[in-house]
Amino acid sequence: MRSLDVAVEAAEEAGEVLLDYFGSLDPSDVEEKAKNDMVSRADREAEQVLRRVVLGAFPHDRFLGEETGITGSDDAAPAWIVDPLDGTANFIRGFPHWAVSVARTTGGLQGPIEVGVVWDPVKEDLFAAAAGGGATRNTARLRMPAREGLDGAALATGFPFRQQGKIDLYLSVFREVFLGARSIRRAGSAALDLAYTAAGIFDGFFEFGLSPWDTAAGSLLVAEAGGVVTDFDGGDSWRTRGNVLAGSPGVHAALLALVARIGVTEARL
Repeated sequence: MRSLDVAVEAAEEAGEVLLDYFGSLDPSDVEEKAKNDMVSRADREAEQVLRRVVLGAFPHDRFLGEETGITGSDDAAPAWIVDPLDGTANFIRGFPHWAVSVARTTGGLQGPIEVGVVWDPVKEDLFAAAAGGGATRNTARLRMPAREGLDGAALATGFPFRQQGKIDLYLSVFREVFLGARSIRRAGSAALDLAYTAAGIFDGFFEFGLSPWDTAAGSLLVAEAGGVVTDFDGGDSWRTRGNVLAGSPGVHAALLALVARIGVTEARL
């Protein structure tokens, strides 16, 4: 699929920009966009690369990037949804856990996701998926392991640092998952959390308040590896509201039952 090849090319080229900056950012190259939301010169330059590559191949598409917002006037056109650097806080501090996330829809910002790529330049891990064509990690086919529930499961999460007013709701979910699962990890990149869920490194993932560029590519990886991605009510508002439950079918069902039991619903989020 040509769009998948373009997504890979764009992600890998942006990754080269990021590697050049990693470990050598000057403090003047970093700023706080909003409370606890950082951006660097590396983010912006990587997004310029993504824009150039994907729109060079598909000039009539729309483009939604974390740093530059939405461009393109045709609401029905396919849309690229990209995060040039998912895990900026890690990147700035020299923690080698961050990635480039690139996805394309078949039409419109909320249209079905056609391709998704998550590229980790440090570990040289390439996760890629095409709708109906499966998901891979460095060309090896991904298939999530079967697990019936939370017992023995490893989960990934992210803290709601941009939505601190929801900390009590988040902690109520965290507590119940903590008591029911084997382990929980918080590594700081939602794109990689979803990619690792697709790869079976994690059995599931939950987080509040994510943006479309955080989840677009990773959600397709999970779905194409046999998993499920929904909001906290089991619906599809996660693409607009950003409250995500993901996992293998059994783990996802257990997470959905858990949040329903403790009353953490989309209406409360």
